[in-house]
Amino acid sequence: MALVGKKFPNLNVNAMNDLGDTFQVNVLEEAVNNKKKVLLFWYPKDFTFVCPTELHAFQAALGEFEKRNTIVIGASCDTPEVHFAWLSTAKDNGGIEGVTYPLLADSNRNLSSILGILDITKETYDEETGTVQVEGDNVTYRATYLIDEDGLVQHESINNMPLGRNVNEYLRLIDALTHVQEKGEVCPANWEEGKQAMQANAKGTAEYLAQLN
Repeated sequence: MALVGKKFPNLNVNAMNDLGDTFQVNVLEEAVNNKKKVLLFWYPKDFTFVCPTELHAFQAALGEFEKRNTIVIGASCDTPEVHFAWLSTAKDNGGIEGVTYPLLADSNRNLSSILGILDITKETYDEETGTVQVEGDNVTYRATYLIDEDGLVQHESINNMPLGRNVNEYLRLIDALTHVQEKGEVCPANWEEGKQAMQANAKGTAEYLAQLN
């Protein structure tokens, strides 16, 4: 079920930071209480291959997100302890040492289940044992959410496991959302900060397209 235009789920989730502190994060409250946008990105597993490239890429751009009044939060289904072990592992050994934004540890899968982003290909109920057997890794895809200052989801996307994200695209989306919020204009295809936007009517579209010819 798409969440765009709806409030992000109001749920507390365990988290870990680079100092080894375990605490709880409520993504909705982070946005609303701090009057900031939140960029929440999920990745499949700690100590894997594509994942550290993404976490370091978000860290490298952290200053750009902060300039845009945006909080970055990573998330997976690993435990806080596993997060801290990975945070304590050097980059040249496949670790994410140097990452400073918080990592959600959704090990009970409460939030990822609500979001519907778990890799579950099939669920079978075993009548003999009274249990549900799952086929699939039961970890998250590369899902990404942009949440505004009111807690509304403005963007969501899901990549399959092998497909790493382009961090610059999320900066562009934040710029576009901020432009809409501040100027009341809409952002056409391939819009970037500094380019012309347009009015949300037929005349605005016609004028914009005329300039492309």
